[in-house]
Formats: sequence, structure tokens, C-alpha cells
Amino acid sequence: MPAPAVPPQARAPSFSAAEFRQGLSMFATGVTIVTARRADGQLIGLTANSFNSVSLNPPLVLWSLAQAASSMAALSAGSHYAINILASDQKALAERFAQRGADRWSGVAWREGVAGAPLLDGAAAVFECFNRSRYEEGDHVIFVGEVEHCAHRPGASPLLFHGGRFYTEHPL
Repeated sequence: MPAPAVPPQARAPSFSAAEFRQGLSMFATGVTIVTARRADGQLIGLTANSFNSVSLNPPLVLWSLAQAASSMAALSAGSHYAINILASDQKALAERFAQRGADRWSGVAWREGVAGAPLLDGAAAVFECFNRSRYEEGDHVIFVGEVEHCAHRPGASPLLFHGGRFYTEHPL
């Protein structure tokens, strides 16, 4: 009787966590702030650069959040959230919403989206999403959102992040 097949597995990494982070930092990304409301109405917001499109039909996007994040329970349980793509003049907002323990919402201009998630004024684009599915992978959860409404600000310059620093675009 043949031995049962062993499923293939990845080899152990040949690099340190620091080397991995340095390599990842070479991929330039846009910068977003993911926003939502807790069941009690409290506003949630966090800076994320792990955003990507998934599908045009149906319209799907994804982003990821560390499992240890304080907002994980609320974002996992909530039905809707918004992804605010930041414009180049919103660097201070990106930094504020990335800080732990900061009063992230004080003085921030926003309006309520169609499903209640906060939409940041001045964003280059906003995607209002139904919280369609979640996948646990490693130390993060991948959120897939079905976009119910989107808008963009024509001509807005995006805020970019690369190598640990903020940038904006420059045509080649």
C-alpha cells in the first residue's frame, strides 16, 4: 500500500523579519484610512496601505488588518466600512490615524456615507463597502468588501508610501 501523499509546504524563511519588512517597503502603495462605526455609534478609523482591487463584477476590494488590532472585533462584526484613498495633502491625517491612543477624530471633517460609515472630506476617492468576507492568514485578517458606492475627486494627487516615507506622484 503506498504511503499517503504529504501536502507540499513552504520552506522556512531564509531571511529575518526586518529583511522582509525592508523588502516590502520597496513596493510603493497608496495610503488609505478605513472607517466604520461600532454598534454603539462610536467612530473607528485606521491608516492602512494594504488595499487592492479584486473584481470589477461584482465590484470587490480587499485590505488587511493585524489580528491584534484594537478595532478588529468591531470591524469583523460590522456590516459596512469605507475605504478613503488619501490625497497628497492628507499626510497629517494618515499619521494621526496610524497613532495608537490618539484622538483620531478631533477636528476631522467628514460626512456620513449611505450605510453610516464616515467619509473623510478631501479624500481622493472613497469606496463604501459591505463587509462581504474575511480570511485569516498569518497574523492578519484579509477583509473583502463589496463596493456599494464609490466616488472620486478628479485631478486629486494621491498620497503614496514607499521606503518608510510619504510621496506623491510625478509623471515620468
